Amino acid sequence: MGFFELLARIYVAVFGVTFVYTIGERLGDKTKLGQWRLQSSLAVSNVAGWSLPGIDDSNWYQIGPRATVMAGLLENGVFDETTLFYSNNMETKIGDTAKFEAPWLYRREIWLKNKIRKGEHYFLRTHGITSKADIYVNGVLVAPSSIQQGSYGGHTYDITKQLGAGSNALLIQAYPTNYLRDFAQGFVDWNPYPADNGTGLWRDVTITKTGPVSISSPRVLTNFRNPDGKPVMVNVIVDVTNHENETVNGTVQGSIRSDTESFALSEQFSIRPHETKTIPMNVKIENPKVWWPAQWGSQPLYTVNVNAAVGKGKISDVAIQRRFGIRQVDSHVNSHNDTAFTVNGSPFLVLGGGYSPDIFLRFDVNRVRKIFQYMLDMGLNTVRLEGKQEHPQLYNLADEMGLMIMAGWECCDKWEGWEYNDEANGQKWTENDYPIANASMLHEAAMMQTHPSMLAFLIGSDFWPNDRATNIYLDALHRMDWPVPIIASASKRGYPKVLGPSGMKMDGPYDWVPPNYFYGDQLGAAFGFGSEEGAGVGTPELTSLKKFLSPEDLDSLWKNPDQNQYHMSRYDSSFYSRALYNKALFARYGAPVSLEDYLLKAQMMDYEATRAQFEAFSVRQNATRPATGVIYWMLNSAWPNLHWQLFDYYLAPAGAYFGTKVGAKFEHVAYDYEERAVYLINHSLERKGPRVVSVDLVDLQGKPIFSQEVTLDTTPIAAKKVLPVKAIDQIKDVAFLRLTLKDPRTGAILSRNVYWLSAQNDVLDWENSDWYYTPVTKYVDYKAVLSMPTVTVSASLEPLPARDGLAQVQVVLNNPSATPAVFIHLSVINKETQEEITPVFWSDNYVTIFKGESVTLIAAFSGDWSDCEVIMSGANVKRNILS
Repeated sequence: MGFFELLARIYVAVFGVTFVYTIGERLGDKTKLGQWRLQSSLAVSNVAGWSLPGIDDSNWYQIGPRATVMAGLLENGVFDETTLFYSNNMETKIGDTAKFEAPWLYRREIWLKNKIRKGEHYFLRTHGITSKADIYVNGVLVAPSSIQQGSYGGHTYDITKQLGAGSNALLIQAYPTNYLRDFAQGFVDWNPYPADNGTGLWRDVTITKTGPVSISSPRVLTNFRNPDGKPVMVNVIVDVTNHENETVNGTVQGSIRSDTESFALSEQFSIRPHETKTIPMNVKIENPKVWWPAQWGSQPLYTVNVNAAVGKGKISDVAIQRRFGIRQVDSHVNSHNDTAFTVNGSPFLVLGGGYSPDIFLRFDVNRVRKIFQYMLDMGLNTVRLEGKQEHPQLYNLADEMGLMIMAGWECCDKWEGWEYNDEANGQKWTENDYPIANASMLHEAAMMQTHPSMLAFLIGSDFWPNDRATNIYLDALHRMDWPVPIIASASKRGYPKVLGPSGMKMDGPYDWVPPNYFYGDQLGAAFGFGSEEGAGVGTPELTSLKKFLSPEDLDSLWKNPDQNQYHMSRYDSSFYSRALYNKALFARYGAPVSLEDYLLKAQMMDYEATRAQFEAFSVRQNATRPATGVIYWMLNSAWPNLHWQLFDYYLAPAGAYFGTKVGAKFEHVAYDYEERAVYLINHSLERKGPRVVSVDLVDLQGKPIFSQEVTLDTTPIAAKKVLPVKAIDQIKDVAFLRLTLKDPRTGAILSRNVYWLSAQNDVLDWENSDWYYTPVTKYVDYKAVLSMPTVTVSASLEPLPARDGLAQVQVVLNNPSATPAVFIHLSVINKETQEEITPVFWSDNYVTIFKGESVTLIAAFSGDWSDCEVIMSGANVKRNILS
């Protein structure tokens, strides 16, 4: 232990302060403040006095490097997540809410070993405080809340004059957040709001020590356009600021590195007093390694390290290390007024989902990694962040894993407080709001700029910004050398002239619609770019539901189908009940006789909905009016929810997940409900050659109605019609259509897909559509499926060698009966807890097997197979434990 560390510990012992954090001593050091003390301002007096060193704060809550107020209280056991999330406890168990109507204080002490020398500077950098804050250092207000505003208001404050050798105190007073008044990170109607509305330090705070000049994080531009093997010019750009009263001369120097190559960077500068100068540096890469979305190729990354040296090579500041990929993203609005993207010159059909952060804005990079793994497993390629820009680690993961990101500002609150927005209650912008927008855009653009995963930034969601705000956003993005498309909004309501039409539609649905909806020619059907839409499904299975619903809540799901549900959207939302969904479920599948019966029917309906959405947009990717992209609403939920998710809060996949996994398959064969035709889908760039498509239609007894096999060539990034299924008219009640796709050269089954169909589709009342759904005047009748005789399916189970750190188990299912075995669900269960193991990656699930057919399914998951068992169940298959 060094002398100064010993002195710090003595200081702690004397004064009772829990942590005194030593900040970096070398020029260029960037210290992320590790732990904080948290307390309500109601519990203290003289707030500014608490920003002086040597005050005993040991009775305050201790939290990590970042936490909203609620996250901090959870961290300290004041509240318990399991209890809060159960039933409506988040509304009834919080207690006195007055504590959330007053500011909260974040305090810590920092240790400076030596006296600050001439030419040394210290900067406090904020990256995200919701929604505004006063910042004190050693009793001095260095940043008032009039400046430090907005969840994304990243700022740099020079605190050199306030610091001294020894202990220093930092105090941040975060003010209560109001989503309609503040530029915050809110949840609109996605779920109930957290008690604190996300108030507090949700991102890191850092302190940087520099010499006479500081250097920004590098930005990167390339002249790459198409992957044709030509040399690429890489332009690395930094801003260097002189903090002295005299001109400073020096050099920006560093390197670009890949796994196999290194390229030197160097550029001299001369900067006048208190001037900021932009320094570009160019490097030619003769044989560039091209970054691709995951389905199309690999994700090679280059690393940029640069610093600013002054005088005789003395390092003054070191830039944050950044990574970039060589790729090109473009967009255009086609002749149908629809936006279409290209990546590396090839048409890029966006298949994605809308992301939600944790309800208390807790960020767990390992959880995000699992979410992204699920996305790739489902065949999705894009995540939309509607005002939920999260942390740098999310973008790093997307870069590494090959997912595209569509970022942008959120809807329905202060962010869209425009005079022409009559659909939301956000306070209208005033003169004071534009600087907040500017700081927010500059900070977020700087964070995202180098990431090859960036697809676009939407400067509006439901509504476009006014001209002044648009210009501020554009100026900030251009200032940060923004390299990918900038889009006015996620809707076609209007647009600023400087940007032109958004080319994106936001016409719903958000609640249940039948599968044939997506094969229509109106609203959210599969044409153009659907920026957010879905049938409102995502019902968890029973093992998850029991974690957050009481017995009474569970009963209400099927006994009181119109009842409001606390675990849906907010109380003031159109989505506060499952009434529309349940009306369809009862009509199509029959009134449930038990909770288990209800959930089986719900999973079948969820599977239908998501499969149809992603298949339809894939089928029509090269139609006369092409489908160019769709974002399912939503990908995941902020807390345990009953809808708007492709997997549940506990990361358990259900019907919506596996419907998506089938519908977004890389090579696939799908059924168009309206045209009654089979289509061959190819999302690849290179796969060509013959494919064999087998079409089999059987009745409920397994008797053949229609069968045909066709061989045709597949075409990259295109869909083509295979054949019509005219025999649909011969269906008496319900029949099963099985489509299989095979590569005749290898014999590999590339796709297997089973539908349950009636002779007639659901009848949609398009003329009476609302903004969130289209009414159905006549429902299909699938009740006969749930009255089929029980069949016995043979199942063999075999553990496989672990792969990529995951245990694996193979299940081979065989149906010897003439009757199809319908909607068989497999789950991996922990023997002791009887809870489903998550995350789990099944090759397929909820499968329907015809007579004599054998289907092999493989599951991969973390853990030891010896602790697990596999449960099998189905629509006409009894629940069984496989061993």
